[in-house]
Amino acid sequence: MKRTSMEGAVCPVARSLDVIGDWWSLLIVRDAQYGLRRFGEFQKSLGVAKNILAQRLKHLVDHGILETQPASDGSAWQEYVLTEKGRSLFPILVALGQWGQAHCFEAGEPRTRVLDKAHGQPVKALEVRAADGRVLTVQDVRLERPATQG
Repeated sequence: MKRTSMEGAVCPVARSLDVIGDWWSLLIVRDAQYGLRRFGEFQKSLGVAKNILAQRLKHLVDHGILETQPASDGSAWQEYVLTEKGRSLFPILVALGQWGQAHCFEAGEPRTRVLDKAHGQPVKALEVRAADGRVLTVQDVRLERPATQG
């Protein structure tokens, strides 16, 4: 089934999902954030079919999330490296993981956690804040849609 492109949507969430909205892409970015670089490493970590992995990697490269470069060990292989655009997805992955910890596990069920390397402590829950520092909820914000041209 062909998906509908959100490329021209006025909603930034819709446009973002057009680029990184399938689970394989987000899991590839997650693995790249933690140091995986080669096709075989991603394939082993994710257990995804090679053709799907190749498509997702190409999509992420085409959208500037990853770039390819010669292998760091001098071999003939290429590596996939996050761009600044790809690295900027880090808070999104942390937020998604924190939501999953809160809502997708039973009490006592094992799960991975993101820890501060310097202190070994869990990362503080992400918050949305106003310019003046106040914590905001969905009730405290509004969407501003562009005026329609007609």
